[in-house]
Amino acid sequence: MLVAVSVASVLLVNKAREDNTWVVHTVETESEVANLLVDIRRAESATRAYLLTAAPQYLSEYESAAARIPAALNHLQMMTADNPAQVANTAKLKSAVEQRLAEFALTIERVKNNDVAASVDILRKGTSTDALEAIAGIGRDMRTEEDRLLATRTATADKTQVLASSVTIAGSCMVLALAALSLVLLRQSSRARDEAEARLRDSNVNLETIVDERTADLREANEEIQRFAYIVSHDLRSPLVNIMGFTSELEELRGDIFKRIATLSRTASLAPAMPEDATDVAEPELEGSDKQLSDDFSESLSFIKSSIAKMDRLISAILNLTREGRREFKPEGIDLRELIDGIVKTVAHQAVEANATVEVGALPNIVSDRLALEQIFSNLIDNALKYLRNGVPGEISVKGRTKLGFAIFEVTDNGRGIDPKDHQRIFDLFRRAGTQDKPGQGIGLAHVRALVRRLGGTMSVASELHSGSTFTITLPINWSGKTSDKNRDRES
Repeated sequence: MLVAVSVASVLLVNKAREDNTWVVHTVETESEVANLLVDIRRAESATRAYLLTAAPQYLSEYESAAARIPAALNHLQMMTADNPAQVANTAKLKSAVEQRLAEFALTIERVKNNDVAASVDILRKGTSTDALEAIAGIGRDMRTEEDRLLATRTATADKTQVLASSVTIAGSCMVLALAALSLVLLRQSSRARDEAEARLRDSNVNLETIVDERTADLREANEEIQRFAYIVSHDLRSPLVNIMGFTSELEELRGDIFKRIATLSRTASLAPAMPEDATDVAEPELEGSDKQLSDDFSESLSFIKSSIAKMDRLISAILNLTREGRREFKPEGIDLRELIDGIVKTVAHQAVEANATVEVGALPNIVSDRLALEQIFSNLIDNALKYLRNGVPGEISVKGRTKLGFAIFEVTDNGRGIDPKDHQRIFDLFRRAGTQDKPGQGIGLAHVRALVRRLGGTMSVASELHSGSTFTITLPINWSGKTSDKNRDRES
């Protein structure tokens, strides 16, 4: 709005200046016409005086006036070039003036030749010539036209000045109104800010206490969950051990049971009875439905034993997680190249069997928990070796770099890859993706991500099926250990 007012004011002021220029031009034109007529009058008067007296001063006055007239005519032509009517009048005036000047010049020449009587006669007759009348008429017409233009241009200039003044006054009023509105809004904003600051101060009074209380509650809840998981996992082992024991007894009793079944079958078929010590010698020969029953019994025992083994591994994993959750992390300076070289040496035999190579690139040294880093990179390298593609030589690389106070590590392989829809699934506890043809409980990557978060970092994966995987871990270069409890509470 202010810009529009300012632009309008500038345009109107320029227009008013232009209109005033035309008014001044009209006044100057009128003045030029008047001066030209005055010079003609002076030339005529000087001619007559010289004719009557032959005094040299009148001759000089005539020559001076006659010399100014042509220049004045040319200037008048230039000044009236914008008006076609005045252009025509100026042309007529120039012709009449030239004719009149010729008469004056002839009179002066005759006086110089002492032909005074003829000069007086010519001058007397010349007072009523057409040139004299034409000059008078054209001068009146030109003054009339300039008077008309002066009136028109003066009115236009006055209107423009009034409009410019109005716009300026209106703009000033708008500026004042905007200033007043700004002050009102500023006061409202200031009051709202003061009220918000007061509320913020009131909120901050107890914020730290609330945060401490909730952090303590979270820590206590986390510890309680860990104790509960430990107790549950520990107590689950008792019935599991009993199941394992009774399963073993059933497996031992299997021979006696099916020996008796075989004996009964032979008795029923009048076949020779088996000796009493047959169980110690060989498995009794079974036929038909008895043989099917024996196979089903063995298969069931096998399923029970594999389920017990899986349950045992899961309970052990839960116990390991609870123990790890209770462990306090200790930051220390770590040579990452040395640490990962040690991990690579421990899996060297596994890498040879899998026809894989592990390349360790440049790695930055950081301050962190050594055991946690060993577990993180051991899991990632072990997974990379475990899930290679059959018939394809494995290529695994570990490299790192630093950026803005963080160390960024990448573990890359050319293995099976992971479907993008399973990228989050693999980080869930007891969840696995892809073909389940390798041993594992589905806790490795979940444990790795939990450790990374406790170390104040982040973890992500980029992978496509059959195109390998890249696990990216970002950790603070100088970890102080202060993020451990907070992240551990978050993980709970």
